[in-house]
This record gives sequence, C-alpha cells and structure tokens, in this order.
Amino acid sequence: MDIVSFFAGAGGLDLGFSRAGFNVVWANEYDKDIWQTYEKNHPHTRLDKRSIVEIDAADVPDCDGIIGGPPCQSWSAAGALRGITDKRGQLFFDFIRILKAKRPKFFLAENVAGMLQAKHKTALENIISMFEECGYTLSLQLLNASDFGIPQDRKRLFFVGYRDDLGRAFQFPEPHTKETLQKITLADAISDLQYNAVPAKEKNYTNKAHCIVPNHEYMIGGFSSIYMSRNRVRHWHEPSFTIQAGARHAPMHPQAPKMLFVEKDKRMFVEEARHLYRRLTVRECARIQTFPDDFLFCYEHVAAGYKMVGNAVPVLLAEQLARVIGQDLNANAPCFPTAVQQLERSKITL
Repeated sequence: MDIVSFFAGAGGLDLGFSRAGFNVVWANEYDKDIWQTYEKNHPHTRLDKRSIVEIDAADVPDCDGIIGGPPCQSWSAAGALRGITDKRGQLFFDFIRILKAKRPKFFLAENVAGMLQAKHKTALENIISMFEECGYTLSLQLLNASDFGIPQDRKRLFFVGYRDDLGRAFQFPEPHTKETLQKITLADAISDLQYNAVPAKEKNYTNKAHCIVPNHEYMIGGFSSIYMSRNRVRHWHEPSFTIQAGARHAPMHPQAPKMLFVEKDKRMFVEEARHLYRRLTVRECARIQTFPDDFLFCYEHVAAGYKMVGNAVPVLLAEQLARVIGQDLNANAPCFPTAVQQLERSKITL
C-alpha cells in the first residue's frame, strides 16, 4: 500500500512502515537541517520541502494511508503548554485538512503525552471530533515504548483511524515486554558501543572523521541547573530515560554511577567517578530509538543530530503498529518478529 508522511523528520515512522511492507511514496519536511538525512536514507521517497500550510491537497499523491507526527512542543509538559493556541499546535488542523481531502483508508498520528493534560481537554476533544467528522473510526491510546521491546521509557499518544466504510476499528497491540525483567535494557542496546565513543569538536561541531562508528560522538560542555535537578543516569540493566530532541538533555551513559541526591531539585556527580559521566552519543541515542546502524544522520553540529533522533518515533514501535494496520487491511501481511529479534536486526556488524 502506498502512503504519504507529514512532519517526517529523519523518518523513523517512515522506516517502520517501510519495514512492514508499506511504500512511502511522498514525504513532507520543512526543516532544512533534516533534508540531507531524509533523502540519504529514503532514496525512493519524494521529499516535499514546503511548510504543510503551503501544501494544497491536490499536491499530495493519492494514497492508502497518511502518517505523521505534528510538532509536539506546544503540547509538551517540558514546553510552554500553549497547545492549540500556538501556531505549531495548530498544524494538527492542516494534517486533518489534507486527510479530509484525500480520504485514504487509514491514518496514524503521534504526539506527546502532554496532550492528555486537563489544560488541553477541549482542544483534544475538538481534534477527536474533527477526525471522526472526516469519516474515520478513531482509536486513541497512550503507549510506553518500553512495553513493546524498545530500550527506552517513552510515553507517546497515538491516533489511528480507519475509514468508516471499511467497517472496522484499529486495535492497539498488547504490550509484550510489560514486566520489568522482560524489558529490553541499555545493555542489550548499546553495550558494544561503550569504548569507542568520541567527543564532539570545540563548539560541538561534528568529529565524524574520528568516528569509527558513524555518529558515535557526544556533546561536550557543562550541565545546567535544570539538568542537575534530578538523576540522569539509568543503569545497564534498565531501559533508558526518554531520548529528547535537545542535545543538552541527553541522558548520561550507564557506565557512570547514579547521581547523588543533595537536596530537593539538586543532584551531583559522584566525585571519584566524574570521568565516567558523559552524555549518550548520537549513535547510542539512535540505537535506543531502534534506528539501524546503517541509518546515517547528516549534520555539521551535533545538536542537529540529537534533534533528529529525539524527535523520531522509535522505528520498531512504528513497525509493530504498521504491521497491525497491514494485517487489518491485507490478510496476507506477515506477523512481526519478537522484540529481541527486532533489536538484533537493528544492528549491523561493527
């Protein structure tokens, strides 16, 4: 089935759908810092570089599905919480505008858990009503990626709609790594990368010439009082904290001991282990987001690399959702592999 992608970013959602057998024929991304990465890793997809507000529905190819993650800053608890009053929050309406005009068989949209806050109740109800008024049976659920074989605690809200005439509703898959002992850990995901990370150059320009593994470089520099307000270290036997788009907020590598409590909203590094504290590299963050190692991120400043990785939907979570959609709309779609099989497939021989 042919699909189109909006707010594509580096294309984590797109790659997951491609792995599930969908053909991403067209994608839209406005951020010029991402274009090279998208085109390099999705060579068979036509990339439209305009803002979605400038795109007429007639410019979008006919398709079986529309996918995308409208910008989340307006809804995020870590942001300004302006929601639908922010122009970025209103981009959800353009996604719905094009969906209504194209009328594909299905759509999938992803956003932050902050949309569920009481402050946004009316706006969320309006968005749900608009999806339904477009003629779709909507399913909505908050998922934690770590429950689905992703080595990261990451809660995101997913909207999936099937066109009403198909006569069915999407059923979210059951979590399959819900118990702590079954979850994919940092050791599973990045232990083989521990000893060959390199620091970025001065002013955090890329040090790619010295990266044995592509993108395996970490941001240098100090840590803000906000960063030091809580522990930023997860142990090897745990899933990662959420991979965020801000480079300065990247979690610490699990080689370091957990940060020490000083007082409310203040932590400190263990002094005798200070040399072990570093941010996760761009490649380690990509692994945690389940991008394969042959997916290359193109940037001059490492902050752009972290942004592309952190804004993405984890590839293997996207693939699992896509396979359910494929099975619903095509009885011949194959079953998706186990979480461990998927994680192993995301790596290449180093």
